[in-house]
Formats: sequence, structure tokens, C-alpha cells
Amino acid sequence: MTPADLVVGRWGARFLGRRFPCALGRGGIGEKRREGDGITPAGRHRIEAVLVRRDRHALAGRAIGPRDGWSDDPGDPAYNRRVRRPHGFRHEALRRADPMYDLVAVLDWNRDPPVAGRGSAIFLHVWRAPRWPTAGCIAFRREDLAWILARWTPRSRVLVRG
Repeated sequence: MTPADLVVGRWGARFLGRRFPCALGRGGIGEKRREGDGITPAGRHRIEAVLVRRDRHALAGRAIGPRDGWSDDPGDPAYNRRVRRPHGFRHEALRRADPMYDLVAVLDWNRDPPVAGRGSAIFLHVWRAPRWPTAGCIAFRREDLAWILARWTPRSRVLVRG
């Protein structure tokens, strides 16, 4: 563990000497068993990509377009991948009316290769409300997430501890 690692626990997160409130999955931190269990997966994770609503934020990253989505359907060959909508399988829209996905950091959870049903779309994103539970993601105040991502390095990791 280094100061450049984002350390996340049930009472918040710390990164580069600062502490941040955050929201976790409604099932808490633990061993993720299946899609929809609400667990934030414990362990050491990398950020694979940063996605940004360019009309709402100037942070560097891949643009989120109006037809972008993320497959969360275990029967989809594109499970746990970015997809274009309309899409013939269950998915969630990445471009939303609310600010939750204005900034998204995609974690490497179940990504290479994805195992159908093990859990998808584990992101760092903007919280719905202070400490409002997520479906398994880690969510922050918009300003805090922008601060973290602006200082992220290729050596940084997300360490989730129960």
C-alpha cells in the first residue's frame, strides 16, 4: 500500500493524505458472489478507464455519448462491457439525466475475461446522495471524485477492505 492508493473501507476512503466520505454497496464490502448482490468487492483493483460526460465535466477521459450503455446481462456475449444502445440485452445507460455517471472510473472487477453472473459495472462514480447505498460501486461527492481522478497515476490502486 502506498499513499497513491485509494483505500476504501466502510467508514470512508483516503487518498494522498486526504479523507473522503463515500457510499458503498447496499450489501457492504465482501466477497462478490453474483450479479445484483449489492456487494462492493473486497480486494485490490485497478482503474481501467475513466468515462466523462463532456457536456458536464472537463476532466480527461473517454467521452460518454447518448447511446453508450454497460451490459449487466449474464446472457449477453458483451457482459460487463460498454455497449451501444439500443442493445438487445439488459444494460444500463451511461448517459443519465442525474449526475451519477458524469464521471465514471471503470474498475477491473470481473473484466478479463468476464465470468457471466459474477458481477458487472463496478465503478467509482458520483453519489446519489451522501452515503446513499449503491448496487456495489463506490460513490463519492462529485468534487471529491474529480480531485481523486485528476491525481490518479498508473501505479495507483483501489484497495477495498471490509
